[in-house]
Amino acid sequence: MKVVVLVSGGGSNLQALIDGQQDGSLPIEIAAVISNRPGVKGLDRARDNGISAELLDHKNFDSRDDFDASLMNLIDSFDAELIVLAGFMRILTPQFTGHYVGRMLNIHPSLLPKYQGLHTHQRALDAADSEHGVSVHFVTAELDGGPIAIQARVPVLLDDDANSLAKRVQAQEHVIYPLAVKWFALQRLTMKDNLAVLDNKVLPNNGYQIDTSV
Repeated sequence: MKVVVLVSGGGSNLQALIDGQQDGSLPIEIAAVISNRPGVKGLDRARDNGISAELLDHKNFDSRDDFDASLMNLIDSFDAELIVLAGFMRILTPQFTGHYVGRMLNIHPSLLPKYQGLHTHQRALDAADSEHGVSVHFVTAELDGGPIAIQARVPVLLDDDANSLAKRVQAQEHVIYPLAVKWFALQRLTMKDNLAVLDNKVLPNNGYQIDTSV
């Protein structure tokens, strides 16, 4: 399955997908990596692995609509069957999300619907949550609000700060994002009627659950 990955930064989740492609565990071809920011490590990861690395700097566009239209044309030039957002720090227009509805995934470092947006680890600590985690969801027009495919839960430890908690959450990101992409590529994971469906069974609102004591 042809995949295009969108990044804005380091691309550690991109690397997990590249690793899966190379070791044969993921039945995908990463056709291109696209960044809206120049000079990011995600583009270097693509080049280092022989993947087309494309820069589309959002600062060169007069409006969000213009940027999204150009991004859509670029993605479609690679015949992408799945679009994977891997730390892509842009709010997307409804026209863009609608064009790729049911075939675009995002990863978000919280147990959605908790803590949409930024600074999720600190917010979990500030709320004295006993657990935190990460979610992979289908992208819709609602920010961090599409149907959830899978979540991994991690305990919040007494001595955690935002950095230590983030590291343990990120370790689970690298497990569940390739898993969700694999399910999609094998046509086991789909989105129907704004619901996430795995093996023809509607998933609960919080998706497939993985608990970890990492």
